Amino acid sequence: MKKLELFGLCVMVVACGCSKENILGTTTNEQSSTSGVEGSTTIETESDEEDLVANTTFARTITITFSDNDEASVEGDENGIVSISGNAVTVNNTSTTEKVKYVLSGSTSNGYLKIYSNNKQALVLNGVSITNPSGAAINNQGKKRCFVIVNGTNTLADGSSYNTPEEEDEKAAFFSEGQLVFSGEGTLTVTAKGKSGITSDDYVHFLGTQTVNVSSSAGHGIRGKDFIKVTDGTITAEVSAAMKKGMTSDSLVVFNGGNTTIKVTGGTAYDSDDAEYKSSAGIKADQYFVMNDGTLTVTNSGQGGKGISCDGPAYFQGGKVSVTVTGSNYGSSSGSGGRPGGWGNSGSSSSDSSKSAKGIKVDGNIYISGGDIYAYAKNHEAIESKAEIQITGGTVYAQSSDDAINSKGNMAITGGHVCAYSTGNDGIDTNGNCYIEGGVVYAIGSGSPEVAVDANTEGGYKLYVNGGILFAIGGLEGGSVLSQACYSTSWSKNNWYAMTVDGETYCFKSPASAGSTLVVSGPSKPTVYTGVTTSGGTTEFDGMAVFGGTADGGSQVTITSYSSGSGMGGGPGGGWGGRW
Repeated sequence: MKKLELFGLCVMVVACGCSKENILGTTTNEQSSTSGVEGSTTIETESDEEDLVANTTFARTITITFSDNDEASVEGDENGIVSISGNAVTVNNTSTTEKVKYVLSGSTSNGYLKIYSNNKQALVLNGVSITNPSGAAINNQGKKRCFVIVNGTNTLADGSSYNTPEEEDEKAAFFSEGQLVFSGEGTLTVTAKGKSGITSDDYVHFLGTQTVNVSSSAGHGIRGKDFIKVTDGTITAEVSAAMKKGMTSDSLVVFNGGNTTIKVTGGTAYDSDDAEYKSSAGIKADQYFVMNDGTLTVTNSGQGGKGISCDGPAYFQGGKVSVTVTGSNYGSSSGSGGRPGGWGNSGSSSSDSSKSAKGIKVDGNIYISGGDIYAYAKNHEAIESKAEIQITGGTVYAQSSDDAINSKGNMAITGGHVCAYSTGNDGIDTNGNCYIEGGVVYAIGSGSPEVAVDANTEGGYKLYVNGGILFAIGGLEGGSVLSQACYSTSWSKNNWYAMTVDGETYCFKSPASAGSTLVVSGPSKPTVYTGVTTSGGTTEFDGMAVFGGTADGGSQVTITSYSSGSGMGGGPGGGWGGRW
């Protein structure tokens, strides 16, 4: 079993047929703010020595060569565990304790490899091409670890229908009851027409520098029931069927490196087995999503589809994430679950068929402490938590026609660089309290009654500005507590502004349209110039900001003290005193 220790709780994730090992460890460096947002313990993934094929000794090597011109051939099978009928190859290694390495080569358009074994094993894909018109190309019924070493160019494909024995599972073109651990330097292409591309009823782990390309027109791209871990390699997954996911796990999806690209085009449909409507997703994790390192690119054009969807907490701690969701929403966009016209957090509907097309949608807390996140959703939230959001580091760019960044509970920004750009709603929206205590925040709201930064004043909550650099177009929620002085002015569209605070200059490009009021804030009173020319520095926020560079020319803007009244949008009047 693998143990996850989060918030002092011990959450067990079961993985069949493997020894005890930690999948996620914890550090003692807890991250929290004074905001009341629940602090997170930094999540670290631990290496698994048993997943390194070099650490396993194999008793023998059996070579299997497929051939469309003849039946398959076998060498090195001294115990007679391999049976062949044409190019249908079956291995039965249940009566020995030997760990066997199978080297596969050759080509067949009507064959398969099926394995029964009680032991660990290795499959060396050595330039093999297997198509099975009536089932999986490779079907491992063994429950122990299966190493997959990818050499040369390899292809696997299933058929549009499966002829599976009633007592067995066969869920993908490459299916395994046990763990699948990929390594090597070659290329594997898996094409699925009947079911998913690659599936393990335990876990899937990508090591080495292998390239794995998976496409499925019927099922998921890659599924690891217990978890999916990407440590290295180049992984692509394309899925086109409604409801299906590029990568999915009943537990954890974690990225420690590598370069992963996921493309989803399928939308929403009714699942008769579970009697509910389900939408597609680039990544679906039922318990945890963790991004530590590597590059992850997700696109979803399906109606009601998601980019990243997680039922538990999500941790963004490093690496680079790009999520683009362009599909329309599925079903009604208003109802008892939310305010009409896209207001509010839930975006739900009185119709059970309603599914919203969101960029990053997390039911638990979202913790962002590092890395680079780009999230775009054309028709709904770019980043949404059904619980709380805590941002302590990293770079975040979120853009949507709905709320750009939304939390049902509290939100706290204490570090990092954050841009929340909405063309039709609030830039940052919380149904609880919102705390800006550090970092750099560029928020854009679409205009009255929407604002740049919104807290749920109607519910008795507030926006607190206690620190950091704030550049907000569209004003702030009425009744905000501005412990750090804020200033306001008008602004013009498509213009570069330079804001200097304590000798540091931050350059922001204004959008084509948004709310009327520009609010700025920093540890000391800023100076603001408009119409500047930027040079040098680091470009961020999809080209809308430059940090660490220089700003030349332009004219100084007069700013005046800003106070947030009791109404929406930060009208005239005094702010509320005290602290939540």
